[in-house]
Amino acid sequence: MTATTTAPMATAGPAQTAGKPATRLRAWATRGPLLPALIFMIAVTQLPFVATLVISFFDWNSLYPDARSFAGFANYQQVLTDADLRRSVWTTVLLTVTVVLASLVLGLGLALLLDRRFRGRGIVRTLLIAPFLVVPVAAALLWKHVLFNPEYGLLNGLLHYVGGPQPDWISTTPLLAIEASLIWQWTPFMMLILLAGLQSRDHQQIEAARVDGASDWQIFRHLTLPHLRRYLELGALLGSIYIVQNFDAVFTITSGGLGTANLPYTVYQTFYQAHENGLASAAGVLVVIGSIIIATFALRVVSSLFREEASRA
Repeated sequence: MTATTTAPMATAGPAQTAGKPATRLRAWATRGPLLPALIFMIAVTQLPFVATLVISFFDWNSLYPDARSFAGFANYQQVLTDADLRRSVWTTVLLTVTVVLASLVLGLGLALLLDRRFRGRGIVRTLLIAPFLVVPVAAALLWKHVLFNPEYGLLNGLLHYVGGPQPDWISTTPLLAIEASLIWQWTPFMMLILLAGLQSRDHQQIEAARVDGASDWQIFRHLTLPHLRRYLELGALLGSIYIVQNFDAVFTITSGGLGTANLPYTVYQTFYQAHENGLASAAGVLVVIGSIIIATFALRVVSSLFREEASRA
């Protein structure tokens, strides 16, 4: 007969049991330095948003604080059905689409130029980036007084030099004046993103296409443009997040007049001029929700770019 032996079942020893608290302690020691930043972010961003969300469900005029009452979704219904608010939503969409598309096209052209080697390229790149570094209010004031002013503005000065008309740019084309200011400021941002995309191309593939007789247009259409698709999407999404929330240019150049009031400016009017806290909060919540939706797509595009770069590496 052969004796069969069974191995004893392994049990967690004292060392393993003692190791779990040590692992948890190391994990908390790693996360510990991030806790102040997390608490600060919650206190600065999340708590005010929760307060805004609560106020949006109340009929609350700050001129009559004692007449405050719960209104449910009535404020959201008014935001979605009010003619002035719908007009401001359409203005916001038109402003965003125009500025983002024009900035992308101009940024792509500048990125293609800066992708070539020439003397003084670093200085030119620095000068082209400068508009994006200007404070938004200062940029709007620059366009309003230095360029658009009908009496001493640069544009009318040039027209006067060639014997042309002297239009009041802000009065005749108010939305175009705001769009020009934002395009000037956001084209460098698009240029930087697209220039990074151009410099990440596979140059061996481009050289092989040239050897095969492909023209510059064919290389751009079939190789460069498909490669830049993710970067174009990223620039469009990040630009949209900002332009949707833009307040500085509208407030500074036209003060929301002449049909240029976008949704953020309408929220400002509702809160500070009409003193309708509940209605303004409801409109602000809708702006935040729209921005979050756009930001979600932007994060997906960024993640896909990181995955593509990791796969190449």
